[in-house]
Amino acid sequence: MAMHPVVERVTERIIRRSRPSRAAYLAHMDAARIAGVQRGALSCTNLAHGFAAFPPSEKLILREQKRPSVAIVSAYNDMLSAHQPFEYFPRVIREAVRQVGGVAQFAGGVPAMCDGVTQGQPGMELSLFSRDTIAMATAVALSHNMFDAGLYLGVCDKIVPGLVIGALHFGHLPAVFVPAGPMTTGIPNKEKARIRQLYAQGKATREELLECESQSYHAAGTCTFYGTANSNQMLMEVMGLHMPSAAFITPGTEMRDALTAAAAQRAVEISAQGGTYTPMGRIVDEKCIVNAVIALLATGGSTNHTLHLPAMARAAGIVIDWDDFNELSSVVPLLTRIYPNGDADVNHFQAAGGPGFVIRELLDAGLLHDDVHTIMGHGLRAHAAEPFIQDGKVVFRPAAAVSGDESVLRPASNPFAKDGGMILVSGNLGRAIMKVSAVKPEHRTVEAPALTFDSQEDFMHAYKAGHLDRDFVAVIRFQGPRANGMPELHALTPALANLQDAGRRVALVTDGRMSGASGKVPAAIHVSPEILAGGPLGLVRDGDIIRLDANAGTLEALVPADVWSARAMATADISKSHVGMGRELFGVFRASVGEAEQGAANFPLPSPIPTTVQLHDGVDSGETMPGSDEDFLIRANK
Repeated sequence: MAMHPVVERVTERIIRRSRPSRAAYLAHMDAARIAGVQRGALSCTNLAHGFAAFPPSEKLILREQKRPSVAIVSAYNDMLSAHQPFEYFPRVIREAVRQVGGVAQFAGGVPAMCDGVTQGQPGMELSLFSRDTIAMATAVALSHNMFDAGLYLGVCDKIVPGLVIGALHFGHLPAVFVPAGPMTTGIPNKEKARIRQLYAQGKATREELLECESQSYHAAGTCTFYGTANSNQMLMEVMGLHMPSAAFITPGTEMRDALTAAAAQRAVEISAQGGTYTPMGRIVDEKCIVNAVIALLATGGSTNHTLHLPAMARAAGIVIDWDDFNELSSVVPLLTRIYPNGDADVNHFQAAGGPGFVIRELLDAGLLHDDVHTIMGHGLRAHAAEPFIQDGKVVFRPAAAVSGDESVLRPASNPFAKDGGMILVSGNLGRAIMKVSAVKPEHRTVEAPALTFDSQEDFMHAYKAGHLDRDFVAVIRFQGPRANGMPELHALTPALANLQDAGRRVALVTDGRMSGASGKVPAAIHVSPEILAGGPLGLVRDGDIIRLDANAGTLEALVPADVWSARAMATADISKSHVGMGRELFGVFRASVGEAEQGAANFPLPSPIPTTVQLHDGVDSGETMPGSDEDFLIRANK
């Protein structure tokens, strides 16, 4: 089917906007590649250190410098339920790689913090910056230059984006991302939300709340709601970096282990020594990034990816902004109802048809680019599939022709909504993201007096004191990346939901973030620029009438222009957010971080290589990179 004209227009705009930085990125990647195995660039001393601890058979392979070495970069820890299964993955990977003649080496670990543990705690102020820390840790792991491909083990919120950013800085290497899968289904998410709201009202005890939470988060594997972690997994599917439909297979099963082994062997196959060299930097191009945005919108994914996708794209020299999200959202149908946008969880989604069904439907509707490269080869349709075990090996068959449950997953011809439910709102308060897929139509426009707070703790004190039983727009300020690392303000959700359920007209406006699991209360988040970057949110005063209108896409303080222009910027003592729980170590990030719309990233776009540098294939780096990704891969695999 022909591509949708809006998708084509947005894609072309991104290609034009990104041309200088994308060319610079590809030049960097070609400069990093050498003929033969990467470890061939090492001295004898370097190489001896690199394989000293290996058994003789694998040491011989590494000495011969003919067959590939595959890096394992893992975010394993056993506190984070989603990453606990990664403990045994290296054993599976090493054996699978050995079977096809390569060697797998555990290159390094990266940190993996759990937003579920740190919600409402000081540690949450490190959360966003942990993404860039993970990217740097990935670079450290790969900097030994021993490796010809990489396997990246990660699932959760900042971990996968950080791994992607780090891996893209080594984009001359093929990359396969390896998930662990979700835990089995616990108590219904709707029941969990009900108990949380009762606790916020003082009608449930801490013991009752803890029992509820323990029945929801009860085993190894990813949390089963469709928040940032599971949105990550959907994006890896549609970007072609997973084995098809690997995302939502539970850990500890035959299929999970078989997919992990298949991923390991695929990394060998797409290495330069495997005959189908497919570097990550050529997979993640402009069309791949557009596909990721579309899949996010079509599944009602996490608002956190309006930060992470721009940051990941920038690592590949690609520039996207919130106008791109907004324009695509207007034409991308909502195909899923997964909590918090519905009652089902990701296990139910997988059983109904899963990622393969979504990819097939969007391809057939002309909403995804099929002419992309993935770890499976050329064409995204290879990922419109589901895995089966046959003779002890994974085989892939076309995704289900019909949804197994249309209350959870629908075809593009009969969507839950005609648009993606994630929009840009803007006005004299700046630009912000608003997710409306779980907000009822009657709550999508709120006009009410502002109540300003400088922290979510201040808001909760007012709520518990009974001061918020009225219509209002909560303006939570000084929550941007420069101020305190842009924490998620998830603790506000039950309180605001209670007020809304009681008939109050309430909304949230903040330069901070909300959890990917937040839903039904209208919220304009990631307000950019933030106050510390001169953003106008600092001009709001208590009592100002704020109008948040999702239908019109506006975010405005209804204050006379002369009054507005005469105001001084609000100030606050935020020093307590800069010390304790390790926050003092992250001052360098707060000082250098970019705006939210640019991904709240600390890394610049790629810049051209100095013309004195020569690429390894002899192409002068001052030239525009020749040919398309397809041309490059044909030449590279001759």
